[in-house]
Order: sequence, then structure tokens, then C-alpha cells
Amino acid sequence: MRWFLMAVICVTSVASAQQKTRDEKVRDDREKVMAEGFWIYNDLPTAFRQATETGKPLLVVLRCIPCEECVKLDDELVDADPVIRPLLEKFVCVRVVSTNGLDLNLFQYDTDQSFAVFMLNADRTIYGRFGTRSHRTEWLGDVSLKGLAEALQGALELHANYPANRALLAGKTGPKPLFDSPEKFPKLRERYTSAIDYSGAVAKSCIHCHQIGDSIRDYYRDRGEPIPETVLHPYPHPRSIGLVLDPTRRAVVQSVTPNTPAAAAGLHAGDSLLTLNGQPLISMADVQWVLQSVAPTGGQVHAVVDRDGSQQNITIQLQDGWRHKDDFTWRVSTWGLRRMGAGGLKMKPADEET
Repeated sequence: MRWFLMAVICVTSVASAQQKTRDEKVRDDREKVMAEGFWIYNDLPTAFRQATETGKPLLVVLRCIPCEECVKLDDELVDADPVIRPLLEKFVCVRVVSTNGLDLNLFQYDTDQSFAVFMLNADRTIYGRFGTRSHRTEWLGDVSLKGLAEALQGALELHANYPANRALLAGKTGPKPLFDSPEKFPKLRERYTSAIDYSGAVAKSCIHCHQIGDSIRDYYRDRGEPIPETVLHPYPHPRSIGLVLDPTRRAVVQSVTPNTPAAAAGLHAGDSLLTLNGQPLISMADVQWVLQSVAPTGGQVHAVVDRDGSQQNITIQLQDGWRHKDDFTWRVSTWGLRRMGAGGLKMKPADEET
């Protein structure tokens, strides 16, 4: 028994010693990526300048390093997976590991994610987004390397047709934000600057993605104003309207849930969504972006669908309260909401029989 306890202590000590701190994770990521030399690291101005000079589109990957949820997909991407490497080489690729100084007029996305991708032109026209999440730890039903490859190819096709298609892409840029960059929010301006601090406590100097969403909610709450439904229930997952999309394709319907808006509209498994409300789609995240623009009180989503080689126009009707169908309990943002309303407790519906 004594030798067993000693062995356990030794193994535990080694594991503790090998576990990296948050600062080490951030610094190691920087060292690894910069040593490889393929990705521009945390330097958007240089990336835009290179895109202008080369005529290539940009690929911007926003990645919260200490967060582990999408680490497998992220590592395969950074390690230049052979499936997508030829596509990556057609982009100016930049890796952004903090939102300090991030232009929120341009980069608007689901901030409860730890991995988000933008594909855009050097003139800041957005071709599309990639990165969807609907669970705290599981991601296989939402994203995949095949799905990313499809999105990259779709962005390259849009880039090849640019600027003739400029008008179709206008809706991919969002409205003016509350503040131009995260560190300008009242709750963040005293603690953060516009740049990450690699010389000190680097992890503590980083504004995480979820802090943007937290700051938006705090802004309304501190002013005594209602928090908008679009903030409380952001970026609805396609499943919330009955659409189960194939994570390995651009925007292809895998199945349709009965008695949902998608079913009522007549969408079928195998349908390829080409556009929603006039916007070309290259990923599931693009579908979420369009849904984010639909009012909480309801509205219509106009889809152009390829069904067995024939294009069809389909209208999806969303009713008042449709956003509440989406499960948001996985979101980091709900932690603060639970503290506000229930002292941090996570509530579950009572069984109807009790």
C-alpha cells in the first residue's frame, strides 16, 4: 500500500508540473505559430496590407488560447492539415488571440465561441464566417475540417467574382456597435488597453471573446435599460427553427424537425441553401448571421434553395418569441445572467408529474 501511495503522489506531482499556466499557453502558442511562419500573428494591419498588395482574400481566425473547447479543430488548422493547406495558401492568414483593439464595426460574431473565422476582402468586405457552437464541450455536430474547407472554397469563389457581387455581400457587415472596440466598454476601459501585454501577465491582459458579450449586457443593465432579446438570445442555431445542417457541407440540410418553421416552409433533407435574405451562404455560421438579424417578434426569411439541381424560392415564417426555442444554457454568458437572477444556480424545468 505504501509504494502505491508513493506512486500516486509521484504521478500527481509530474502531472501538476506538466500542466501549463494560462500565460504559458499564450506564449507557447505565439512562439509555435511565429516559428512556423505561415500565419501572421495577432497583427491585422499587416494582414490587410499584404492582402492589398497580393490581391488575396484574408482569413482571420479569432482564437481564445486558454479555452480548450475547440482545441482539436484549432490545432489541426494551425498544424496545416493537408486537406485544407492548398486552400489556406490562397489566403493571407492571420491568427488573432485577443480582442484588445479589435474593430467591432467589422468583426461581429457570436462571442460565446472560442474559435471564430472570418473570410474577407482587403477592402473589408466580408465573404463569410465560420464557427458554430451549441454545447460547452461537444462540437462535432457544428464544425469540421471538411466544413471549413467548403467554406474556404466558397469564399474563394466569392472573391473571384468580386466586386461584381459587392451588393450581395453588403448585409454581411453588421450595424454600428455600442463601442468601436472592446476596451472602450465602461466595464473594461479601466482594466485593459488596446493591445495584449506579452511582457507581463499576458493572460490577464487579454480581453476574451465572451467579455464582449458580458460588457454589452452590463451596459444596458447599468443604465437601467432592458437587455435586448438579440443580446439575451444571440445567433440562434439553425436547429432552433427546425434546420439540422450537415457540419461537413456549406449549408446543406441534413434533416428537418417536424412541426417547426423549417418544416412548415417545406424544406427537405438534401436541400442546399444558396442564399438567405439575399446573402450567399458558405457555412452554418452564415445561416446564424442572417437569423441574428431577424427581429425577436418574428419575420420572414427568404431562402433560395438548390433541390436536385433546380433552384426554388422558399419563405420561412418566424413567429413572436421564436428565439426562445434556442438552447442558450451552454453559453458562458449565462453564468452572469444566473448570478443576476438566481445567485448562480442553474435551473432545470420541473418534471410535469411532480
